[in-house]
Amino acid sequence: MASEKVTFGIDEFRAAALECPLPQALDLIGEKWAFLILRGAFNDLRHFEEFQAGLGIARNILSDRLAKMVAGGILARNPDPHDRRKVSYTLTEKGRGLLPVLVALRQWGEQWAEGSSRILLADRRDGKPIRKICIHAHDGRELSLEEMVWLDRETGATCGRVAEQLEVAA
Repeated sequence: MASEKVTFGIDEFRAAALECPLPQALDLIGEKWAFLILRGAFNDLRHFEEFQAGLGIARNILSDRLAKMVAGGILARNPDPHDRRKVSYTLTEKGRGLLPVLVALRQWGEQWAEGSSRILLADRRDGKPIRKICIHAHDGRELSLEEMVWLDRETGATCGRVAEQLEVAA
């Protein structure tokens, strides 16, 4: 009986994982060059040559990643308004929505990977460093992993917590 519950928990997790938007997001931006291009775009790099010089990326890889990000709606590719012979890449609204992701990943890297760099992200108004990105409840409270649960949008039932389901089954 307990093994049936364990299998059901795993099957439910697998079904939810297949519907998860994370794999599609990672397919679009989940590799080093995509994030570095994104960082460049957030820092006002706009032209192919600027990205190439600023990132030290091979032309073929840059061309491929820019095309993928344009196709995915992250960047817009338009003729440069100052020089019609050039193409300008700019962040779309969808691309700008990745700012918290980029900042959170950078902050994680500062804490757990290479440590802090000479350059920090600060509030333009007062020059003070930005706060660490964290997860907030609807009422503004900071939440830890233990304070969160996955819910089915349609039924409101909890799901996705295989560990909790395994404990119940035992």
